[in-house]
Parts: sequence; structure tokens; C-alpha cells
Amino acid sequence: MKSSFSPPALPRRRLLAAGAGAAGLLTLGLAGCRSATPNPDPGQLRRIAEARWPHRLLIEGTTAGGLSGIDYDPVRGEYLLISDDRSDLAPVRLYTARWPQPQAQAQATPPEPTSVVQLQRPGGGPWPNRRHAVDGLPVPDPEALRLRPATNTLLWTSEGDVARGFGPALYESARDGRFLREFTMPAMFQVDPAQRRGPRDNLSFEGVTLTPDGRFAWLGMENALIQDGPEPTTGAPGGPCRFTRIDLETGQADRQIAYVPDAIPLRPLIPGSYADNGVSEILMLDADRMLVLERAYATGKGNSLRLYEIDTRAASDVLAVDALAPGNHRPAAKTPVADFAALGLSRLDNTEGMCWGPPLPDGKRMLVVVSDDNFNPLQVTQFVAFEYTDRPDRAARP
Repeated sequence: MKSSFSPPALPRRRLLAAGAGAAGLLTLGLAGCRSATPNPDPGQLRRIAEARWPHRLLIEGTTAGGLSGIDYDPVRGEYLLISDDRSDLAPVRLYTARWPQPQAQAQATPPEPTSVVQLQRPGGGPWPNRRHAVDGLPVPDPEALRLRPATNTLLWTSEGDVARGFGPALYESARDGRFLREFTMPAMFQVDPAQRRGPRDNLSFEGVTLTPDGRFAWLGMENALIQDGPEPTTGAPGGPCRFTRIDLETGQADRQIAYVPDAIPLRPLIPGSYADNGVSEILMLDADRMLVLERAYATGKGNSLRLYEIDTRAASDVLAVDALAPGNHRPAAKTPVADFAALGLSRLDNTEGMCWGPPLPDGKRMLVVVSDDNFNPLQVTQFVAFEYTDRPDRAARP
């Protein structure tokens, strides 16, 4: 749930305190949970450090929180963090921060904020909030970002402004926030006023990742398009999510695969109360393999975080498939990497951002994640650094 500045209509995964007695249920659940998953390959993730930002930390006059995407700039040695605040507390923005080599300790020194970058709308100026929406212009719902090293520009996603007829989007901005371009999305992502097809509100472009050569960006949906199947339940997986590859030179989608999120792994404390599961971030391992983070929540039970690996080459191209159904496509096979409940964290929260940090002293990769606190005092902005070890039979490739 957002702060008291939020409008009445709350995003689905933020209905954390809705209903009588929900605050008590949250207190029970937010300490974390252990989810039932297939046994992952042991030792692929080893916790190095964990740290937090204070609730409603003020940075250059803005309220920090809602951190939904993270990336690392090796040239400047800083992290980039995008907030999913829809300009309610401050205009659409990202933060930069430095986190020197995290030390293995119970609570590491948190990242040090260094600046705020306001992301501009086309033509310049801040994006409006929903109370001051402008005709013909969406109110962005920022979710993920990546730095393009070759151009020193930023790619960032919005889940769209579905209620006003705007579908999900991928934007490119300069490092100082100036708007550069919006990419053209396939027609399947257009909003259908009758709600028979297209994206569901707040369940679209939750993740973005770049291939190592910088030529392509993959966009990961949180849940299925309406025509592709249902949202997950505690008894059944959801419909397939579409992961779309964008050729950054042409600006066009050139490939798309399907990924099926798990059934909701947790049952709410009170049957019938809120629960969900979906993809919260994606990250390329190499030119073809991708890490996929699934994030679930159940009222009174808390969060579940499970990391999978897929090979994008092993799934069929569904870019020309109007509606996904059994038999007309081959979804990506999932290999379990880690259940975060087994990694020694102080708690599991709403983790939505994931990136590669600087190499560790021994040359191994450092995986860094951040949680979105939804500006909710019962949640936290949690940073965790892990040592990542690839599967022995699949050494990481450049």
C-alpha cells in the first residue's frame, strides 16, 4: 500500500493492509516465510551483506521508497535506483547511491545516497501525477531500469496507465533525465477498453535486462496478457508471461518467448484473502540465459522470493501468436537457482530490483537486490548482496 498521498485505487500487489485486522496479519507475515519449491542447486547464492534505508528517507527534498529497479554503473561506481512513485510524492525519479564493497556482517553499512535525477516527460518538464493528468500523456508507473553503457543512457519501463488507455512502455532517457525516446510496442500491449485482451493493470513490464553486447533489451511481464490466461492462484500456475526482445538499433520488437509463473506458493492466513505471485525482475546471465525472480505475497504469511534460470533459445518465438494456448507454443523451461527463504536474510520483503554489482575480490559475480517498501511503514527498503556461482556445467559466458 502506498502512503496517504495515494489515490483510492490501490495497485493489486499493494493491498497489503486492506480489510479489518490486516495490520495485525501483516505484522505476522512480514518477518518472512519458507516456501515449498523444488530443491535448487545448492550454493549458487551466498549472502554477503544486508542493509536497509530508513523509512521515508529524505534525499534532496524527495521521499525515497518504492525502489523497484536497480542497476550498477561500473564507470562511476554507483547504483541507479528507480522509484515506482507515480509522481504522488515527488515527480518520477531515480536515485544514485554508492555502496562500497559490502562486508559480510549481520547489518552492513547501507548504500550512501548521492543524488536524485528527475526523469523528464517528452518536451521537457516533470511527468504529472494522476490528480493533474494531461490529455494525451500517460502517468508513468515506473518499474525497472538499465544503463546502456555504449550510449550512457537509461532504459526504463512503465507498467502503463491502463485506466486512461495507455499500455506499458519502454523509454530511453539521458543520464540527466532528459527524455530521448519511447519505443514502439507490439499491438498486443495496447489497452482494450472492453478488457477482453491486452495488459492487466499493474501487471505488465515489471522487469528489463540488457544482453551483454548491449544490442538487445528484454522486457519481462509480471503476469499474462488477458487473452493468454489467468493470474496465478494457490492451486494453479498463471497464464504465460511474454518476455519481449527489443532491438535497440531498430527500436522494434524482434522476438518474444513465454514464461509460466508458479502457482502462489503461500496460502493466506484467512482463506480467500489477498495473495499473488508474479515475475518481479529479469537479468541476463550471458547472451542467452536469463535469471527470473518470482515474488509472491499472501496476507498473514508474508513474501516468497524464488529465483530461476531459463535459456531463451529453448523457447519458441511467440511474437506472431495472437493468444497463447497449450499446443501453440513452447514456454521456457525453468531451472531453480535459489529460494530466498533459505539464504539467511533477516526477513523477506517485496524484492523487485536485481542487478550485477562490481566483481568480488576473487573474481566471482556479485548479485545485488533491493526491495520496494511501497512507502509502507510495515515494510522495508532492503539491500542484499550475494556471491553468485554459476552451475558447474554452465560457466558464465560474456
